Amino acid sequence: MDAKTGSPERPREVSEELQACGTSSGTVKNRRVFYIPGFDPIHPRRYRELYRKESTAQAKISGYEVALHPKRLDGPYGWHVKAAIDGEEVESDVQVLYWADLVRGGMDQGILQTYLQLIRTAWIYIASGALRRLMRLRKGPVIAALYPVVFLLVQLLLALGLAWGLGQGFALLHPTLAWGGLLIVPFVLRWFQKQDGKFFAYYLMHDYAYSAQLNGANPPELEQRLVEFRGVIARALQEDLDEVLIVGHSSGAHLAVSILADLIRAGQVPERGAKLGFLSLGQVVPMVSFLPAADRLRGDLYYLSTREELFWYDVTAPGDGCAFALCDPVAVSGVAPDNKRWPVVVSAAFTQTLSPSRWGELRWRFFRLHFQYLCAFDRPGDYDYFRITAGPLTLAARYTGRRASASRIDVPVSKYTSRRNEGVGALE
Repeated sequence: MDAKTGSPERPREVSEELQACGTSSGTVKNRRVFYIPGFDPIHPRRYRELYRKESTAQAKISGYEVALHPKRLDGPYGWHVKAAIDGEEVESDVQVLYWADLVRGGMDQGILQTYLQLIRTAWIYIASGALRRLMRLRKGPVIAALYPVVFLLVQLLLALGLAWGLGQGFALLHPTLAWGGLLIVPFVLRWFQKQDGKFFAYYLMHDYAYSAQLNGANPPELEQRLVEFRGVIARALQEDLDEVLIVGHSSGAHLAVSILADLIRAGQVPERGAKLGFLSLGQVVPMVSFLPAADRLRGDLYYLSTREELFWYDVTAPGDGCAFALCDPVAVSGVAPDNKRWPVVVSAAFTQTLSPSRWGELRWRFFRLHFQYLCAFDRPGDYDYFRITAGPLTLAARYTGRRASASRIDVPVSKYTSRRNEGVGALE
């Protein structure tokens, strides 16, 4: 889709690889969707309610039917969807690959620990040169990354300013009491922490610190969870389904990259059976892949970008200030091979697919816009989350022939390009 017009871009030619992924058997009657959220501590029922509300709105706008029903499968939290779209009836089971418990563990930090995280995380991004190179891509997500640093420092300065003022009052009673003003500092900082549902400073600080704590390498508990997720997907691929669709949102996108790379390396994608699709939404891959020790992720990006076992469609929007919009995650990470196929990078074009009034309502609600990919559009274009996840076509059949946006950024920017050799754990 063209980022300026919102209309589909047509390819100069359609490759044989894309044809193989979709059109000959691209209809769907029964689908499994695995949604991988970003750094989110909230129970996955939130995503069920979001899907219910927004699919109802989109169905009304676009003239189709979508109905949610209780989960019918064992395994991760989910729900069942029955849809009638384009004259076809389709059933889809959506399951959330849940890692909110790990997120909550990463957020279980006191005030002092959070400020120590701030110092360490800022040092990692600045000293490694990653911050400077990220700014060459998109200013929005870099500003979002700097926001918690600046706002937490502002909170500390305000607390110290109040302490100084109070200390001056105490000094009028006795000079030695001036230091007593410092007693107010923890109370002020604790008040700000309790208000973080409005400010998101602590939340964002913990988010960036979690990815940076090992310089871009996955913590052991996260690696174990990725193994579990891979097993769930592998079992679904053995079932009688028309499509298995992986949706990775925000930081969930780079987790999906590693899961799918491991899945294919292990030979767990059958030659015949369900089509495998990967939809990455609002990705922030460079925030991790630009770090020195992100060899695992860079190797997975390199590997996945060439594979014919799947179809990878990457959707972002310049209006989303929290995502690296139209940045090809493989290319900007400096690991694009000569035979690169994926991803197909396109824009959701919020300024065209949302009416002026709706865009005006959402334009400055940055966190809400970061979830717009999962929501209804009142001027829907080529991208429709509910047609993709509940409609009668596989991801490949729906988008085979789409050309990547002409305004995408696909030049190598990362300073660090070392990667793990596929399957052996060595470094190249």
